[in-house]
Amino acid sequence: MQRIAIIDYGMGNLQSVSKALEKVAPDDEVLVSSDAAVIQSADRIVCPGQGAAADCMRALHESGLAQSVSDTVHTRPFLGICMGLQVLLSHSDENGGVDCLNVIPGKVERFADPLTDDSGSRLKVPHMGWSEVSQTREHAMWKGISDNTRFYFAHSFYCVPEDSAVITGTTSYGHNIATAMSYGNLFACQFHPEKSAANGLKLLENFTQWSGES
Repeated sequence: MQRIAIIDYGMGNLQSVSKALEKVAPDDEVLVSSDAAVIQSADRIVCPGQGAAADCMRALHESGLAQSVSDTVHTRPFLGICMGLQVLLSHSDENGGVDCLNVIPGKVERFADPLTDDSGSRLKVPHMGWSEVSQTREHAMWKGISDNTRFYFAHSFYCVPEDSAVITGTTSYGHNIATAMSYGNLFACQFHPEKSAANGLKLLENFTQWSGES
């Protein structure tokens, strides 16, 4: 049995994530915790998140869990979800500008206003609902998931990594945006696998079995 820790810094969709993981890994121990010692001792770590960047970063620092992320993100399989991806970049333009954790060099930008598709039709911001994810390179986390599978999104900002080599999936919404990234033991996605039906559960199942190699 392995231990999977979900980082509780007060900003995540914790119950949905924990229930989804319990479903795909019934023999594992799934813990929602704000205790750094528990997180440090886990075999796998999930960092969810929703809300504004400034609030998330403040909560991470005030709880001391920012250091827990930095200490574990490269040492064991680590999954970031939604804001749990965005906080891993260097800086977010949200809330007038917020420094993030700088795990993945790059920035988080707001969708243009107005945002339009190729035909000139206006797109809604936030980007909310089901969109296709194009798998830009092979990865163990995509096992059993078809290219261009639709996942559920809810966000107004998107990630722009400095190194395109970390991009593992993209989505067209006004333009192509990076919606999945991987680096070493880290995999992070802008979409919500816990809200993405069978394919989202498959991605979470893959995470529970992933060795940490891309």
